[in-house]
Amino acid sequence: MTLGAIQLIIGISIPFILLTLWAIFDAAQRDFGAIEKKAVWILISAVPFVGFIVYLIFGLKRGRKSNSA
Repeated sequence: MTLGAIQLIIGISIPFILLTLWAIFDAAQRDFGAIEKKAVWILISAVPFVGFIVYLIFGLKRGRKSNSA
């Protein structure tokens, strides 16, 4: 594998990794009504490449932002 190919793979992967991490942390801060629902959304968010998309479309609307300062 050439250096250019490695750089391309890393360059494409970084945004997906960052979005996945954001979705995990956001799901952990939200209130979904039950701890089981929160755990499910965190697990869904942790699925590489597609988990954050599913969380953005469905999970973000279901949870409320916690009032922790």
